[in-house]
Amino acid sequence: SIGISNSALRQRGCLGNLLIAYSTDSNILLEWTELLNNDIVLLRKNKALHKMLCQNIFSGLLNSKYGRGWTEHRKLAVNTFRTFGYGQRSFEHKISEESVFFLDAIDTYKGRPFDLKHLITNAVSNITNLIIFGERFTYEDTEFQHMIEIFSENIELAASASVFLYNAFPWIGILPFGKHQQLFKNAAEVYDFLHKLIERVSENRKPQSPRHFIDAYLDEMDCNKNDPESTYSRENLIFSVGELIIAGTETTTNVLRWAVLFMALYPNIQGHVQKEIDLVIGPNKMPTLEEKCKMPYTEAVLHEVLRFCNIVPLGIFHATSKDTVVRGYSIPEGTTVITNLYSVHFDEKYWNNPEVFFPERFLDSNGQFVKKDAFIPFSLGKNDSFHCSLP
Repeated sequence: SIGISNSALRQRGCLGNLLIAYSTDSNILLEWTELLNNDIVLLRKNKALHKMLCQNIFSGLLNSKYGRGWTEHRKLAVNTFRTFGYGQRSFEHKISEESVFFLDAIDTYKGRPFDLKHLITNAVSNITNLIIFGERFTYEDTEFQHMIEIFSENIELAASASVFLYNAFPWIGILPFGKHQQLFKNAAEVYDFLHKLIERVSENRKPQSPRHFIDAYLDEMDCNKNDPESTYSRENLIFSVGELIIAGTETTTNVLRWAVLFMALYPNIQGHVQKEIDLVIGPNKMPTLEEKCKMPYTEAVLHEVLRFCNIVPLGIFHATSKDTVVRGYSIPEGTTVITNLYSVHFDEKYWNNPEVFFPERFLDSNGQFVKKDAFIPFSLGKNDSFHCSLP
């Protein structure tokens, strides 16, 4: 453990000079945030897996070292999402349109039971697709659905014991079996699919008149083509697109599935939410962001879902880019920094009865929504601000 008081160290134990710096205290995580927002921390996966998947190139946003490449790509992604998406009021209408497609797809089942995962994933991914590709994909587009399934499978594979074993002993990569081999096979298939898709959506591109993220990226490539140190490339474009799809789809899809489950498990809470929706929005009107502040209970329920389900329990892994000191503890360069968001969200110091699903914990005595300092649903540092800009 690092950066916590001596009494806390005695209670939780100090394991000494570790390769992984671990903290469960929300105040410490907030202190790390200050470091993450400067140039001390980089974003990096395990070296062995990173090398195999990314072939030693920049490789997008999440799998890169802090530096020019990461800074350039992050800035481009944030600006593009603001320009073509969440910074535009017209984009709210596009989200409403997608929700209509989603509801129409549900109606086709005519009351029969079905797995919501497929439809939710399609709807959520299409919001990101509009920004990245400038188009949505129908729910019957089998090729794109296959790619989304591979993305989900890769996330599960990356957390498997087999892949962790490969991270520890990279030499087993030569073995023709193991889940790491399936991960590599999937990654190659996704790469080829995205390459073809990017070529198609950029066919009618007009330089410096971007319609979506792909166009904006290619414009940056053109502007930096004479810069030998530029990190803009076709390969990095493909990796960036893949990561944006995952970031904009997987977490939101899982949150919505959890929300549906909790509504089924707690019909009284579902009824309260429905009552507030009927009162504020009404039965015949599409919801808008302007009404969000008028629905404190619904907002509280969504926050409690995020706290309870812990979609990203360990956040995004970071690593120190140089030797640093946190509260007297020396943290060497290359140390993996893991923010244990799960422990914060279930810490009794910050939450009364944390094992209980209780939306009212986010409401004050007047029934108004109150955000908690210990509520950290995604990650810390600069990538958290970017992630919050995704759907």
